[in-house]
Amino acid sequence: MKKVIFGLALAFCFSSTVMAQVAKKMQDRKAILGMCGCYEVDFNFAETFNYSKDENYKPSEVKHSGGLEWAQLVEDEDNKIVIQHILVAGSPEEPYIIKHWRQDWVYENTDFYMFNHDRKWTFERKPKAEVVGQWTQKVFQVDDSPRYEGTGSWVHVDGKSYWESTTDAPLPRREYTKRADYNVTIRRNRQEITDKGWIHDQDNDKVVRKDGEEDFVLAQEKGMNYYNKVDDSKCKAAADWWQQHHGKWATVRQNWDAVFAKNQDLELAKKVEGKLLYKYLFDDSLTDKNKIKKVIDDFVLTAEME
Repeated sequence: MKKVIFGLALAFCFSSTVMAQVAKKMQDRKAILGMCGCYEVDFNFAETFNYSKDENYKPSEVKHSGGLEWAQLVEDEDNKIVIQHILVAGSPEEPYIIKHWRQDWVYENTDFYMFNHDRKWTFERKPKAEVVGQWTQKVFQVDDSPRYEGTGSWVHVDGKSYWESTTDAPLPRREYTKRADYNVTIRRNRQEITDKGWIHDQDNDKVVRKDGEEDFVLAQEKGMNYYNKVDDSKCKAAADWWQQHHGKWATVRQNWDAVFAKNQDLELAKKVEGKLLYKYLFDDSLTDKNKIKKVIDDFVLTAEME
């Protein structure tokens, strides 16, 4: 009788644990999907400390900017959610659409492309035990090439839902077009869902990284990006643009997926024939699948392409 009771108790505990994990995952998914929709965005960055040994060092200027951004749900699977961000510029009467960054969320992901430096990523495979219950945020450039990846657990406590991770990343566009004195950003990301939308909170190190040498932290910065939800109708132009162009970008993602499936270190060319990758892919006349594949293959320096 005691064995039967003990067995029932174990079964009950197991069932309760499974139910708790399912409920937690549902909360996680709700938080991630809560980042979709139309937002008025405020971007704010300020350099806080610098450790340069150069007395003529000039810190980055405080950056305030904003805009209207549409976060389009592209994929919604049990273990993967894909959100494409699209900027809406210009006047409401004549909006100008710009494909922006993309974020993929993958549940209990074990395969990572970790940014090293200077357009190089190192493939890493983590043990399953290290990512139990975690979500990986994979962030991609405007041309769907890799940017950075980080893993962490969503936390739901005291009415808050947030996710945090620390990972290495390339310089943001606002920096690499102006700065060449560092080559890695160590990003401490916090994404928190709020009643108004969500917040991207960053504490970043600006790092000089050279092979065979210790990293040197040149400076640190604070970033606070506020995504304030507005009516989806304000982003109709972006949603319409996506409906017209989503097929092409599905092809682009498929080709990148083939590169990532190699599971090996990756290096990308900065330019091919004097032209950046996004310049090729943003050309509306480029629609042929074979030509899209060739463009991407031409930029991949290390993965053995088929």
